[in-house]
Amino acid sequence: MTSPDDTTASTATTAPRAITTDRAPRPAGAYSQGIEAAGLVWTAGFGPQDPATGAVADTVGEQTAQVLRNVLAVLAEQGLDASDIVKATVHLQHLHRDFEEFNRAYEEFFTPPYPVRTTVGSDLMNILVEIDVVAVRRPTEDQSVPSTSPRA
Repeated sequence: MTSPDDTTASTATTAPRAITTDRAPRPAGAYSQGIEAAGLVWTAGFGPQDPATGAVADTVGEQTAQVLRNVLAVLAEQGLDASDIVKATVHLQHLHRDFEEFNRAYEEFFTPPYPVRTTVGSDLMNILVEIDVVAVRRPTEDQSVPSTSPRA
């Protein structure tokens, strides 16, 4: 049985918490740059705007690199990096035309095992690529990792 104090502690550790950084573009609407809850971090869908200048590169490869720098800036606020990403959702303005160049730039940021990824064609607003990710906080050494083996 769970005491009221246990429930409160559990809720406090899983309640969504906004993540903000000056190293990624500010939100253009009513959304957070990132949210952490229950050991996961979700980022907003970031475009390729340079957070310092607002500049947008011309090619999908250059835009992809900036988008991923923006995403990683949010994760870095929580001590996370590209190896913590488990899911990426990618929107390309010109899916067929730009996929190969996008993928070459994307691969520069990741090593196996790669995060799962969904890549779709979308009608984007004056940009060629937008990406959002989900990252997982790894257990610290003092936390036990649950077993994934089947029960006997």
